[in-house]
Amino acid sequence: MSKAFDIGFDKVDKEIALDQLNVQGSIPEWLSGDLLRNGPGTFRVGDDHYKHWFDGLAMLHRFSFSEGKVSYQNKYLDCKAYQAAKNQNRIVYPEFGTEPDDNIFGRIKSFFKPRMTDSAKVSVDKIGERILALNETPMQVEFDPKTLDSKGIFNYDKYPGRHITTVHPHFDRLKNKSYNLTTRFNRVSQYRILEVEKHKQARLIASIPTHKVAYMHSFGMSENYFIVTAFPYRVNPVKFLFSSKPFIENFKWNPDEKTRFHIADRRQPGKVISLNTEAFFAFHHVNAFEQDDRLYVDILCYDNTEVVEAFYLKHIRADSKVLPGAEFRRYEINFDKKSIIYDVLGNESIELTHFNKERYNMDGSYRYVYGTGVSRDKPQSFYNQLVKIDLKDNISQVWYEEGCYPGEPIFVPRPGGEKENDGILLSVVLNEEKENAFLLVMD
Repeated sequence: MSKAFDIGFDKVDKEIALDQLNVQGSIPEWLSGDLLRNGPGTFRVGDDHYKHWFDGLAMLHRFSFSEGKVSYQNKYLDCKAYQAAKNQNRIVYPEFGTEPDDNIFGRIKSFFKPRMTDSAKVSVDKIGERILALNETPMQVEFDPKTLDSKGIFNYDKYPGRHITTVHPHFDRLKNKSYNLTTRFNRVSQYRILEVEKHKQARLIASIPTHKVAYMHSFGMSENYFIVTAFPYRVNPVKFLFSSKPFIENFKWNPDEKTRFHIADRRQPGKVISLNTEAFFAFHHVNAFEQDDRLYVDILCYDNTEVVEAFYLKHIRADSKVLPGAEFRRYEINFDKKSIIYDVLGNESIELTHFNKERYNMDGSYRYVYGTGVSRDKPQSFYNQLVKIDLKDNISQVWYEEGCYPGEPIFVPRPGGEKENDGILLSVVLNEEKENAFLLVMD
């Protein structure tokens, strides 16, 4: 995929605003509102190159829909990492898989005065009443959803230099509250569930001590439980604070150790049940729900952490590499027997999933999940198809077009629709042949 690599993993120079995009086909008249996305806008600054897909300087994107028309705007996220790179014409702040050349001194200094990237390029979500660009460092950037201008930093904690966080918070519509998982580094570290309501400061509602910190990109939440899945991909907290390695290279995969499910009761603060199962790794929880006194956790699972290494740009660029695929697993947790078992659903690998969350978040009756995947007929080093899994009939469907690389699909339900899959998918797709991108609007 050398041509696609050169297009998709290079640099965007222009910030633009287009009042109306050309439309092939038709956009439903009912589709109204904004699709906000973020991601790396550049993988090089001056003579420096970022090394991993999770690196790069953050760029915001907004598609606005009204009466069958769509406009577009993009803008680099105005943050310290971006301003420093722009002013010094080099990479200044450490990222997920990239360290600045001088950062051995910066890392030691950061123990006393945090020097962490605020280039938030992983996801966009609403925390309380704020629209935030999210990153795994604790400094989330609030921005104006209409102008894409930055409005300041939101911290979960007053000690941001000793925290990391997940980038997929949960929202409980009944309680109108947001929740996220942060990890505080210390001699005895803590996994911490924080609650945010409206514009209030985050409130600690659950804490789980640990001597070795696991890397976690997401966590689970059901009606009565938080699910913290600590994979055996761990780091010594004290060594981490003084390390000169890129963030993720401090973590070590331990295949002989167990994955540990920490299940915190939302009804009884302080009550945590911890259960072990075989070693596996995941970036993304999908959904969690309860039935018949059992807890079910849907996760996109890998047997090991080879996928983290696969996202280094040198591997994505290599035509000989094939991206590891994730299994859609449904874990069943039996509290009486203290047992964990799982089934694999669907027959296609799938990542970056979405479903009808408005109706089925924390609801076990949901049936359809959408995501990205790698074609069996065209296996390669990056996602090249969209996947739909029918969880009830355990079958999969795919959308594939030669030379196209779709991003995470977002499901938008049709207002008043009765069926679960009555709606559309929105996915930004890289087109290798035309050397541009388009927004796919799919029934």
